Amino acid sequence: MLFRIVESIRRSVRHKLLALALIPVALVLPIALAGLTAWGASFTYDQLFIKVNTDLAVAHDTFERIQSDHLDLLASLGESYRFREALSRGDQEAMHQLADELRDKAGFSFLRVVYPVDDVVAQPVEPHVGIEILEPGDLERLRPGLADAVRLPLLQTRRARPTERTVENRGMVIRAWQPVIDTSGRLEAILDGGMLLNNNFDFVDAIRDLVYGPGSLPAGSIGTVTVFLDDVRISTNVPRVAGARALGTRVSEEVSRAVLDQGEKWINRAFVVNDWYISAYEPIVDVTGQRVGILYAGYLEAPFRATLWKTLGLVLLLIVGLIGLYVVLAIRGAKSIFRPVERMSHVVQASRLGKTLRVGAVASKDELAELAHEFDAMLDRIESHATEMQRWAEQLEDKVAERTAELQHRNAELQRTITVLRETRRQLVMAEKLAAIGELTAGVAHEINNPTQVMLGNLDVLVAELGDRLDPVRDEVNLVIEQIYRIQAIIEKLLKYARPGDYAGYLTDLDVNQVVRDTLALVSPLRKQKPFVLNLELKATIPVSINEQELQQVLVNLISNAAHALPERDGRITVITEDWEQKGVCVTIADNGAGMDEQQSSQIFNPFYSTKPQGQGTGLGLSVSYGLIRRYGGNISVTSQPGAGSRFSIWLLQQPQLTEDEETLAEQLHATVPHEAPELPTARAPSESRQVGG
Repeated sequence: MLFRIVESIRRSVRHKLLALALIPVALVLPIALAGLTAWGASFTYDQLFIKVNTDLAVAHDTFERIQSDHLDLLASLGESYRFREALSRGDQEAMHQLADELRDKAGFSFLRVVYPVDDVVAQPVEPHVGIEILEPGDLERLRPGLADAVRLPLLQTRRARPTERTVENRGMVIRAWQPVIDTSGRLEAILDGGMLLNNNFDFVDAIRDLVYGPGSLPAGSIGTVTVFLDDVRISTNVPRVAGARALGTRVSEEVSRAVLDQGEKWINRAFVVNDWYISAYEPIVDVTGQRVGILYAGYLEAPFRATLWKTLGLVLLLIVGLIGLYVVLAIRGAKSIFRPVERMSHVVQASRLGKTLRVGAVASKDELAELAHEFDAMLDRIESHATEMQRWAEQLEDKVAERTAELQHRNAELQRTITVLRETRRQLVMAEKLAAIGELTAGVAHEINNPTQVMLGNLDVLVAELGDRLDPVRDEVNLVIEQIYRIQAIIEKLLKYARPGDYAGYLTDLDVNQVVRDTLALVSPLRKQKPFVLNLELKATIPVSINEQELQQVLVNLISNAAHALPERDGRITVITEDWEQKGVCVTIADNGAGMDEQQSSQIFNPFYSTKPQGQGTGLGLSVSYGLIRRYGGNISVTSQPGAGSRFSIWLLQQPQLTEDEETLAEQLHATVPHEAPELPTARAPSESRQVGG
């Protein structure tokens, strides 16, 4: 879609002018909206953070006032007439009864009268009040049942600091100490009272009602106050689910580190149990100055966020509406400029399609109207010249077409001739090289074979003449005889490499598919050296007449070469057999190895040419394979690209086409070099050799 819009702007003057007028507005609008959104959100949240900071301050003052109120209640009890009268009489039961009445009336969790030691004159004790954290045993001593009242299982809370604790059994207490002094300044007793904050919902609800009274928050928002013991909510009005408070949940790790570890006040957005709140936290400090908990005040963020986005949406609609009005006015005002230009554009398009069209009269009298008039006049002149040129072009096209067809026909014939000449030249060169190597090898074999025959004959005479006297050196003589046989075997093998056509075996009608399957056993060791995948696609149905061992020799050679060219990983070789029209069978060996360039492909069948590293190949394998297949009238072709692998195709005729000259030459070479040496009675005969390919 964007590409179409850009292409439309490139092809239309109307769209270009509109783009010049509207793109600045389109660029300013997102920037303005982004700036407005950022400023609105920043300003709104700054105000929300200021409010929650004030709410926390009010909650803190209320928390302090409640502590001082408890101390004042103890002071009032200690100064009351009834308590003083009971104290003067030494009526401890009456004093404890008055303490119990105040405890039940004022909401103390415990209130007791502590007496100084009788034989020690106690010094005056200053009244004080503060936060204390009491262990379960201390709570139980102060009042039976308090330890069970504070026991709170910890709940799994998102974003909380990891902990191994599962229950909170300590108590957070507002504890007040009020000394009772007689008229002589002597300490008579101490009033010890405390209010337990664990599960004290009246306490947090009273602070919430004071901080978040009616009208302090928008509809849908709720104000909450929480008292934490360390990072555990022990008294809160934050809902966990409908109708249940979030007792036992824990504050997030970020807040815990800032408030408890560093003693800082934390004001920001916070994920409280299951929703986002505008939150403020401050540490709660006990009477020893240690940070033992957190006081929290906050309210639900969602209504404020919804109001903010609603306001920004209205502003966006207003701006978009103004921009839309501007666009409409710009388009209507620019039509007088666009119309003549568009009509000229339509004329150009019609002329391109071979139609005759003119701009015609234009309502305006400006430069565009003059341009339109001159444009029509120019088209009339062009049309006149085009008619004249068309007549000349028709005559010229006929002659050009005639000459072009003739040249194309001759070029095609020339190309076919060049292709045939190249293939013929390559085959002639290959035949000459193989013939030269064959002649050279035959001569070398003849010269080496004659001395070996003389040596064998003399050794035969030596063995016969010496008889038993040869026993001390019989093993050495046998070793010499074996080495002579080895020389003859090497000569024979060299002839087979250089002139494989002279050693063509017996011809049989073969199922090429079965020959390929049998060949797999011969190449299996290659897969141990370098693992690769060997795929078979055997689709040939025509039998071919060829020597089976020689065909296997060629297949093993090609598959071995392909295996050496494969990469270290993910190597693949595919062997495909298929019918070659009605002539015979085509066997293809394809790999995904290193491949060859054009120069290497043109020399690959040359004797002694190899693409393998020096010392890893003789360069005779492919030339021997090529000679074997050519012996039977077939051919081997190759296609390869560097990095894309190679593809060798063996073209086998159903019936081989051996020439008489080739058969005569084979018989002469077989008669020239003996294949078996005479056997001596005391010598060990060498192992029987078999034909192998290079």
